Amino acid sequence: MFTAIPLMVVPFILYNLAMVGFMGSGGLPALHNDLIVLSMISGAIWSMSLGDLFIVVALVVLFFEILRATRNARGSLANHMLSMLVFIAFLVEFLLVSDAATQVFFILLTIALIDVVGGFAVSIRSAGRDVSIGL
Repeated sequence: MFTAIPLMVVPFILYNLAMVGFMGSGGLPALHNDLIVLSMISGAIWSMSLGDLFIVVALVVLFFEILRATRNARGSLANHMLSMLVFIAFLVEFLLVSDAATQVFFILLTIALIDVVGGFAVSIRSAGRDVSIGL
């Protein structure tokens, strides 16, 4: 049952929590808060904001979603359908909610699209290899 739940819902929920104000700084300004600031050997300063962390989390989730798409389990079709619904939720929110019209949310939307297209492509490809002719 839990294998059918798409993992891309995690960055979607995290962004919405930040948008509502649960991540501090009263809403979207929290996306610009630096979480990590490191001084590099070259003397440059590297920082990672909360929005950047959301993108990294989404990329890690995308990796696991693609790995899950290679299995032909019972919940894989439901996972693909729910991943499509998560992408549609990203798209509708991007188009209709003014606080979702940011670069971070657009990148998360694009990652969700890659999850849907990549998941279907990998599943179709791996399902074609599972067919045995019986010669």
